[in-house]
Amino acid sequence: MAKKTSYRVRRIIFALFGVAVFVLYLIINPNSYEFASILNGEVEKPEEISEKDETTPDSTLAKDVLESLAVHEKNTSEKYYRKLFYDNWGLTASGCNTREAVLARDLTDVVLKGCKVQTGTLNDPYTGKTISFVRGQDTSAAIQIDHVVALSNAWATGAYAFNSDMRYEISQDPLNLLAVDGDANQDKLDKDASDWLPTNEKFQCQYVARQISVKAKYHLWVTPAEKSKMQLVLAACPDEPTVGLENP
Repeated sequence: MAKKTSYRVRRIIFALFGVAVFVLYLIINPNSYEFASILNGEVEKPEEISEKDETTPDSTLAKDVLESLAVHEKNTSEKYYRKLFYDNWGLTASGCNTREAVLARDLTDVVLKGCKVQTGTLNDPYTGKTISFVRGQDTSAAIQIDHVVALSNAWATGAYAFNSDMRYEISQDPLNLLAVDGDANQDKLDKDASDWLPTNEKFQCQYVARQISVKAKYHLWVTPAEKSKMQLVLAACPDEPTVGLENP
């Protein structure tokens, strides 16, 4: 009996030692989100969003593609930093940076000096105004490059799980970029469609369709409020197509 008791005691001691070693390892290497959250008293990481939440639409109409997107509230447990997507504009195949390429694409009467747009005219989609662009320290900001799906919105609706290459891709993707009025861009900031739409009502259908296109391409979800507002906008233009989604 004494031998059996001694054996059980040794097993308990070994088990406790193993647990102690594991806990010590976690303290020294707090790399997992779950452990860091426990230490910081934060909420648990939300459940993974399954690709099964999405369906493949039979058409590329914006209203149909919208119905294929998963619907969830934003994930606010993962802290957003813009530098997680990019530090500076990247280079396109032409050797010019992304900002200059979008300016050259969206402006008319463009005058170039090398890659850089010196002057041009923007028929601003967000406000409907015509804006003259003149490169200069005090004038260039009149026209800014907007991420149609704001990067912080992308982050909170699925991009937090992207690898660095995919986050960089969505930050530089021409599908997600428009040259727009600087003040309108600052007014929008990181708002989604439930909180902000272009004041130019003629562009609202195209704007929402482009957001849906980006979210479909990168398998991002929409919030219930965001989807509701998009549906309301698209009710006025049921034949509005998506952008660049031949096979969404």
